Amino acid sequence: MDLLQNYADEKEGDLDEPENQNDGSLNSSALESPDSSPPRLLPSKSAAPNVDDTTLALTVAQARQTQSRPIDPSQHVVAYNPTYEQLWAPIYGPAHPYAKDGIAQGMRNHKLGFVEDASIDSFVFDEQYNTFYKYGYAADPAGNNYVGDFEALEKNNGVSVYNIRQNEQKKRKLEKKQEAEEVDGTAVDVDPAEFNNPATDTWLMKNGKSPWAGKKEGVQTELSEEQKKYAEEYAKKKEEKGNAGGEKGEHVEDKSTFHGKEEKDYQGRSWIAPPKDAKAANDHCYIPKRLVHTWSGHTKGVSAIRFFPKYGHLILSAGMDTKVKIWDVVNSGKCMRTYMGHSKAVRDISFCNDGTKFFTASYDKNIKYWDTETGQVIRTFSTGKIPYVVKLNPDDDKQNILLAGMSDKKIVQWDMNTKEITQEYDQHLGAVNTITFVDSNRRFVTSSDDKSLRVWEFGIPVVIKYISEPHMHSMPSISLHPNTNWLAAQSLDNQILIYSTRDRFQLNKKKRFAGHIVAGYACQVNFSPDGRFVMSGDGEGKCWFWDWKSCKVFRTLKCHEGVCIGCEWHPLEQSKVATCGWDGLIKYWD
Repeated sequence: MDLLQNYADEKEGDLDEPENQNDGSLNSSALESPDSSPPRLLPSKSAAPNVDDTTLALTVAQARQTQSRPIDPSQHVVAYNPTYEQLWAPIYGPAHPYAKDGIAQGMRNHKLGFVEDASIDSFVFDEQYNTFYKYGYAADPAGNNYVGDFEALEKNNGVSVYNIRQNEQKKRKLEKKQEAEEVDGTAVDVDPAEFNNPATDTWLMKNGKSPWAGKKEGVQTELSEEQKKYAEEYAKKKEEKGNAGGEKGEHVEDKSTFHGKEEKDYQGRSWIAPPKDAKAANDHCYIPKRLVHTWSGHTKGVSAIRFFPKYGHLILSAGMDTKVKIWDVVNSGKCMRTYMGHSKAVRDISFCNDGTKFFTASYDKNIKYWDTETGQVIRTFSTGKIPYVVKLNPDDDKQNILLAGMSDKKIVQWDMNTKEITQEYDQHLGAVNTITFVDSNRRFVTSSDDKSLRVWEFGIPVVIKYISEPHMHSMPSISLHPNTNWLAAQSLDNQILIYSTRDRFQLNKKKRFAGHIVAGYACQVNFSPDGRFVMSGDGEGKCWFWDWKSCKVFRTLKCHEGVCIGCEWHPLEQSKVATCGWDGLIKYWD
């Protein structure tokens, strides 16, 4: 009977199954159990040991926190993928304790603090800004809606200040004008642009005549006393200003900095005093082979170098960075003093005979006379033109006479004691480039941009010899041979020409030094102290050495990156040469 009862129960369960599909799994399992025992709930058992999940919860919380907070802009690594909102969230946090406005120095990008980049065009911002202050509404940059006064928005149909039609603008001006006239019977202030525009009615009403109607006829009335007084004062001021500009160059405060250990040694000798044992080892000169020392201190190119006269224990350099520096050659090889007194690049430098003083000529139109030891400016000379070359008369009894070749085609002669111009040599047709004394300093030769050489008697402004040939080029550098019989002139057609210093100043056609490329550059030419070698820089940074007798190239040295503009042979050490270039370096070769 029990078995039949079980079958009957199973059939009933099958029939009821479609109706009770949503019943729990517990009832279905009870029906399927063979014993048809009542359902029992047993407690769940786990064989795994209990684990403390506090750390896991903290980690999850921290991850959620990092996802919600903004990125720290000072950190260089982001350890997670930030969302768009985090990337564009504004920077906030505790105020910096030592900053005035609470913003750290690294975060500041404006004088008032930190300004974030805005993705709105400046014109659009100005348009909405002015529209808001005029009409009371503006477009919201965050969306497509407006903010502000909606009544005015509907009334003006949403126009901005820059979108009003021109006829509307004119209409409004006329309405305003009429309103003002109705109120107090006076005309309102019209836009000044209309007063100045001949195409408008306002201009015609003011002037009463068309701009193309011609000038008014009639005699000009006389000036009043005040107008006359003002005109006289103005003319006087203009004249004074013109005189001041013509006489003086640009003024800069003169400064000098000493870089050595001490200006006098334990015996009281000055730092510019030559070494006692400085003597020429022999009379025979040799071509240098290797780089011995490099002086670097000029921030721009070096335009000229000069050894200290007779001894060469110091070397003076003129820089395009407006500074003049003097360097130690014998001992430390360091910069001893910097002379700062020019506002533009220094073009030329020249020592006096004993080296205690020197001249600088600059593009700021000033010539300055410096004390080598103290760095003080003794005198300043200027004609209002750029000096291209400065030279003292080499005679010991004429060390107070200064010659300068100027950009206005003149050679000006000053007496330094009285600071007066004593002579002007005015024959050249271009800027004067060089001055070279010859014939026991009784004459001097000048070269110019007019491609000619002129020979002058010292003190007499009359040319005694004029050299100009169709084949000649400009000669920006001239040097005297040690035997004083020859002049070497750097010609801009890539050759060095030799002229006699005798009465006729003839070109020596047998001697011509070529091979280098100097076209366009005023590269200095020079001789060895014994006169056996000619040397010159070139536009490719090389220094060339030729044999004086055979005119053949003896050696070339790659000295500088860029132009090698100047080269000087040491007066005592026969195998040592200094070069300077537009790379800002001065190099010493042996």
